[in-house]
Amino acid sequence: MERARRSKPHRTELSCGNLAHGFAACEAQDKDRLKMMQRANIGIISAYNDMLSAHQPLEAFPALIKEAATAMGCTAQFAGGVPAMCDGVTQGQPGMELSLFSRDTIAMATAVGLSHNMFDAVLCLGVCDKIVPGLLIGALSFGHLPVIFVPAGPMTTGLSNSEKSRIRQLYAEGKVDREALLQCESDSYHGPGTCTFYGTANSNQLLMEAMGVHLPGASFVNPNTPLRDALTRAAAEQACRITELGRDYRPLSQVIDEKAIVNGIVALLATGGSTNHTMHLIAIARAAGVLVDWDDFADLSAAVPLLTRIYPNGTADINHFHAAGGMALLFNQLLSAQLLHEDVLTVVGKGLEQYTTEPYLEGGSLVWKQGPTDSLDSDVVASVREPFAVDGGLKLMRGNLGRGVIKISAVKPEHRVVEGPAVVLHDQNDLEPLFHAGKLDRDCVVVVRFQGPSANGMPELHKLTPYLGTLQDRGFKVALVTDGRMSGASGKVPAAIHLTPEAAKGGVLAKVRDGDIVRLDAKSGELTLLVDEAELAARENAVADLSENQFGMGRELFGGMRRLVSGAEQGACTLFVDEPELPVRG
Repeated sequence: MERARRSKPHRTELSCGNLAHGFAACEAQDKDRLKMMQRANIGIISAYNDMLSAHQPLEAFPALIKEAATAMGCTAQFAGGVPAMCDGVTQGQPGMELSLFSRDTIAMATAVGLSHNMFDAVLCLGVCDKIVPGLLIGALSFGHLPVIFVPAGPMTTGLSNSEKSRIRQLYAEGKVDREALLQCESDSYHGPGTCTFYGTANSNQLLMEAMGVHLPGASFVNPNTPLRDALTRAAAEQACRITELGRDYRPLSQVIDEKAIVNGIVALLATGGSTNHTMHLIAIARAAGVLVDWDDFADLSAAVPLLTRIYPNGTADINHFHAAGGMALLFNQLLSAQLLHEDVLTVVGKGLEQYTTEPYLEGGSLVWKQGPTDSLDSDVVASVREPFAVDGGLKLMRGNLGRGVIKISAVKPEHRVVEGPAVVLHDQNDLEPLFHAGKLDRDCVVVVRFQGPSANGMPELHKLTPYLGTLQDRGFKVALVTDGRMSGASGKVPAAIHLTPEAAKGGVLAKVRDGDIVRLDAKSGELTLLVDEAELAARENAVADLSENQFGMGRELFGGMRRLVSGAEQGACTLFVDEPELPVRG
């Protein structure tokens, strides 16, 4: 990064022809400023599209940013757009098999946008699941530039999460019709902004703030409000202040270091955040030159208490969390217990203490005031003295089936140990007919394999959730074991996920047969196939017909990624293929 900085990656290195192309469409005033070389030019990378509720508000942001930059005597240009797909729209559909790979595509698109060498700082506009990790991975290749992430905020609260979950389960049981289900979903996802449950999208926002690349308190302010717009303008102003052209240079490569990565993991664990980040944070860290693995997550989880109850780990949504004290309260609690590195560089200065403040508008001006130190709703945010759980609820699962992760923050203690016969599936859609035929009305461990990144892009398997939840409610001991994903919606059923090595790469998961006894012990971290070692060694690996996952809905374009992708514990990444594969500890 220092070498990149010294190479003057600004307009000074461009030829006259290069520069003329770079500002041909600008207004005369902006052309003059760009010619002078002493005024900052801010590059905007945006994931805007108006189909997705979380990203629709970003439409107005470039104009606000350009106005703010102009008022600072600087310029801003829209450097490029990146794709933004929604797991909620593609859930259970062929398009979901592009979802994980969209992260690396976004990283590359970010690099393309910034490769024009025109910029002194960057504003990244994005919200949802793979988009923020992709933006950050891409921006880290340009880490000699200051980078600020600009969120859009969550939609206002609609139908309660508990009611939504109830109706989904009734639909799975055939007790309500599709019209009732659609009305339920429409009442839940009803306007612009991020979905309000605490999945990967809202985990992203929390992480960006914990890692110091958001403005303090920016994560969960609703879209299309005066405060949201003021924060967007303030991000542009701050980007103008922290370029190398001024006296307060804060490049991304100095913000995202080992301590920032640890702070992100701690904040994720303390809030029961998305399991997707057991892959994304590893890939982000690697892009920053930092190596972490699941042992690190497990070690930190054992030391970090669970401080929030946000759906699916409770009934509150992200707006309730924000109202109960939100990020400022969370930082106050974690810093008071010395569970975060305070001595970090952020986009607003040295030290994480500034993130215990909250933004307000006073007389039209944006100000920050000290946030609450005690919870305003102890059912939603607890204290480190009386946490909801003594650990972060994320555990590393190990045994002869391989390594995986499990999130138990929403799993009741009595459901955390399951031993039962395997029900082996190669497609999540095969569970529903078994359920309706009554063949699952027993204790069992559902094994869904050939769902890893190299098999079919590692789609999320949420079609399983209502059926497994219903079986558990009927009194059966059930669990899920898979090399696929469940994401931030992992809920009350114990689910050992991201199992690696995956079945398609010769993992022992490919040797499991119907009726084999599988033991999942989330208390001890044991995940064992109870089959004699000699018999297991003699078994042939099952082979799945993956031809249906190779073509259609654009999947044929991602064949190279399926072949190149690393394992889940290495970040399920396609971007570092020239580097040696990292060893796995333990």
